[in-house]
Amino acid sequence: MVNCSVRLMLGNHAVAHAALEAGIAVAAGYPGTPSSEIIEYIIDHAKETGTYVEWSSNEKVAYEVAYGAALAGAKALVSMKHVGLNVAMDPLMSSAYTGVRNSLLVITADDPGMWSSQNEQDNRWVGLHAYIPVVEPYSPQNAADLVKLSMNMSQRFNHPILMRLVTRVSHVREPVKVCEFGKPSYVQGYLKDPLHHALVPSNVRQLKEELIKRWENIQYAVENLPHEYVNDGKVLVVTSGVAYKYVKEALRDLEVHVSTLNVVTPVPLPRKLIANAVANSDKVVVVEEGDPVVEFQIKEVLYDEGIRVPVYGKSEGFFTRVGELTLLNVEEGLAKALGVELKRISNDPQHVEAPPRPPVFCPGCPHAASFYELKITTAKARVKPVFSGDIGCYSLGINPPFNEQDLLTNMGSSIGLGMGILRGTGGNQFIIAIIGDSTFFHAGLPALVNAVYNKAPMLVIVMDNRFTAMTGGQPSPTQAIDIGGVAKAIGVKYVYTVDPFKVKDAEATLSEALGKVKDGELAVVVMKRACALEASRGRGSLIVKFTVDYDACKACGICYNLIACPAIIRLSNGKASIDPASCLGCSVCAQVCPYNAIKPLGNAEEWVSKWGEL
Repeated sequence: MVNCSVRLMLGNHAVAHAALEAGIAVAAGYPGTPSSEIIEYIIDHAKETGTYVEWSSNEKVAYEVAYGAALAGAKALVSMKHVGLNVAMDPLMSSAYTGVRNSLLVITADDPGMWSSQNEQDNRWVGLHAYIPVVEPYSPQNAADLVKLSMNMSQRFNHPILMRLVTRVSHVREPVKVCEFGKPSYVQGYLKDPLHHALVPSNVRQLKEELIKRWENIQYAVENLPHEYVNDGKVLVVTSGVAYKYVKEALRDLEVHVSTLNVVTPVPLPRKLIANAVANSDKVVVVEEGDPVVEFQIKEVLYDEGIRVPVYGKSEGFFTRVGELTLLNVEEGLAKALGVELKRISNDPQHVEAPPRPPVFCPGCPHAASFYELKITTAKARVKPVFSGDIGCYSLGINPPFNEQDLLTNMGSSIGLGMGILRGTGGNQFIIAIIGDSTFFHAGLPALVNAVYNKAPMLVIVMDNRFTAMTGGQPSPTQAIDIGGVAKAIGVKYVYTVDPFKVKDAEATLSEALGKVKDGELAVVVMKRACALEASRGRGSLIVKFTVDYDACKACGICYNLIACPAIIRLSNGKASIDPASCLGCSVCAQVCPYNAIKPLGNAEEWVSKWGEL
């Protein structure tokens, strides 16, 4: 008998636990909010279950690892955030053609509202584009249930399945039924089948026909999935994913009775179920988070079936196409669509905007030191560079007082965009491309190869904090592979590695590198020092704090204006003060103070040296 219990779980943890219950053999991913906790949970239980799990160098590689395992016949899962799916599109599109020999569950955690992303693309469109079914859960428990359903469906049709999570499913908690982990389904060997697995033109023409037939069978099968239909009125509200929870609560508040249909698969839609439900209705209202993916398909279904019933949704402006759904905007949209009064309880709390709290670097962050040193050295060198930025903690360099991220668009974009600006200005613009260690291995390497091959005179700064820190401190390949060595191996002539906590050495190194670029050369500087959060974790008693000698302090403001460390506070008289609860002892402020007013409360050199051991 299987042992089960109920546990309060994060949505991402519920997804991971359900996959382990289903017996996944291989899991791979690249960290990115709001998806990271899925792979982390599997890592925490990998020894217990015997599952192979890895953080891959990027999403494409992660997809290929899981895809290859599923081609061999093992159950596999790959996880990433929504924009990560762009990186994996090549193998994703191919996997629909080849199919798989067991389950391949592809999880995309979308980020409506762009809480930690450069866009809010809706990856349900990918299912339509790639002929891959999309399932969309509305809660942690529902997500756990749909993981098992999806893996069974994937195994049944030998076809990948895409699960779309959103932030309010990934990052909420609710009681979830959990059971014993299953046994991983490894296979003894790979059975060769080049006719189906080698995508050369002579094969893929036949495979496209097989894909279309498989898609037709999937379209029939989705009719029998556990869609939730309640026939309770002449108005039909159709939902998908997290919208279902908002709609249920909004209808209760509005005190109206309508029919509701929550579809498990926004792609492909259960066409017969939709047509039958609409046939009993005078009006259809579609509520979904993101783009009008379900809405457009419903209109197509009704047109094909000759059903003339008005359909209201995002296209008519009843529901937002920007940001997340909320109970308030769902209630407002439903009230308009249903023609009812929006009731508000008189004692409802008034909406109050929280005071703005711009993100800042953590106390002791090596990136802050790097940006300070870069600002000083470029000023001394009298260059006015374009700072071509990238995605990571160092994106915060866009903020004052640094202002050293003039553009940033996507993972690994800094070097490529920098080269484009260089060429687009006829070589007249001084380019400094800034990239992180994890991002360097994720997508920066091909661009650096291009810079070497095409002789691009520019400065590439790799801010190596040893971790994928922005998404929770996952390990980075730099812990095993030397970035400077890689740069030299691909042909960069001028490569420097420096510790940003050694301010004078860092400034001298940057000055030399800037000189090489002025001479028409490509230079790479690796600013190498571990993430402050990782360095201080579990070492509280070892941290050496710094304090200000108020008699020596002349209120020049260099420490709090140019370094902008959150631990340094400006007093009313202009002098500096250091919060002992926040200080992590990096020593940078003490090094830049021109009046020697900042002192350590212990052996700072010893602590910084231990910090550097990471």
